[in-house]
Amino acid sequence: MNYNRIILVGRLTKDPDVRTTASGVPVTTFRIAVDRPQSSEARQQGTPKETDFIDIVTWRNQAEYAANYLTKGKLILVE
Repeated sequence: MNYNRIILVGRLTKDPDVRTTASGVPVTTFRIAVDRPQSSEARQQGTPKETDFIDIVTWRNQAEYAANYLTKGKLILVE
């Protein structure tokens, strides 16, 4: 079996949005801003940083945790 593993480190762009499905399952959505790595040459030349914005969806216990503990600007790691 082949799979890819992704680890993202970034800051929340706004507070998580919490909702519940019709069957009562909690769902939280939020977006993180992840800076792309730069080479030392690009930094020396003053090249502006590039940032990717990634949407994240969590369910059940993870959704409740995100809703209770995550806030705008908080640095998080998502695997």
